[in-house]
Amino acid sequence: MRWEGVDEDLARMVSETKLDQARERRKVREAFKDVQLNIDHYLFKANHTGLRTKESYEVNARGIEIFSKSWLPENSSIKALVCFCHKYGDTCTFFFEGVAMKLASCGYGVFAMDYPGFGLSEGLHGYIPNFDCLVDDVVEHFSKIKENPEYDGLPSFVFGESMGGAVALKVHLKQPDSWDGAILVAPMCKISENIIPPWPVKQFLIGMAKLLPEKKIIPIKDLGELAYRDRKKLEQISYNVLRYKGKTRLRTGLELVKATREIEQRLEEVCLPLLILHGEFDSITDPSGSKGLYEKASCTDKKLCLYEDSYHALMEGEPDEIISQVFDDIFSWLDNQVNRVRR
Repeated sequence: MRWEGVDEDLARMVSETKLDQARERRKVREAFKDVQLNIDHYLFKANHTGLRTKESYEVNARGIEIFSKSWLPENSSIKALVCFCHKYGDTCTFFFEGVAMKLASCGYGVFAMDYPGFGLSEGLHGYIPNFDCLVDDVVEHFSKIKENPEYDGLPSFVFGESMGGAVALKVHLKQPDSWDGAILVAPMCKISENIIPPWPVKQFLIGMAKLLPEKKIIPIKDLGELAYRDRKKLEQISYNVLRYKGKTRLRTGLELVKATREIEQRLEEVCLPLLILHGEFDSITDPSGSKGLYEKASCTDKKLCLYEDSYHALMEGEPDEIISQVFDDIFSWLDNQVNRVRR
């Protein structure tokens, strides 16, 4: 792999390091983090000053060391807490850095974590042995943040992207009265039929998962190609050196399908203010899932934004003008919700 302006020795080290375990992922990120934040991408173009960031490692109740990061406005009061759930294969330390800086620059306190097995947290890379346990880890982490006396009385919003949208919805279903709203970007309410194996293959894989749960053999198309409409931004995916690449692990794939089916059956139980954003040409998470959520959720305060011709990665992979519109929609909704809660 060649990256523009990157020393050959660093490029070789990053390319050759296996990322199965957290210590290797942490080593690669430490060496490459300055390169990542200097790429020519919409999310990193603004000069965000007056922000306070903090990175932490903490062992959770299951004995797993979790990486987390926060972005706070340094010279102004915090309007509300925004707790982010990242997508499959991702980390909170690359493109989300740009998202978080935008939110914090507008007065929001932003918090994120890497799930076990992803990014800088402990665990086998890309492996989800139990989706509910992952959700419990998220609930535990964000609950501690919200219990901090420093944030007492502040509104709190859960923000999920793709698989993180499913995580956010399950967090809400476990804590129905704990959040003031949810922002869901291309949420995994329904997986597109384009990336689900044919029925005979799926049945074979279900049987194999009992014997070889960690095996990477589920065939899948290149998610980057499916997610990113802007070709230049597609090329920049390579800078996300902690991204899980390759075939999906057997147990992980089954857990994703299982979680999606449960969410589809419980849409009527969703009862918090919602902002749902989805690209109409998304071929990873089916837009019909977001439409179903909007129609069936029991809350009356809900908004669905569909973006014509847009793909899956609304905040990272679209032309700049679409990304700008997505953020305008997010900030407008957030500001209105904060005013609503404070009235």
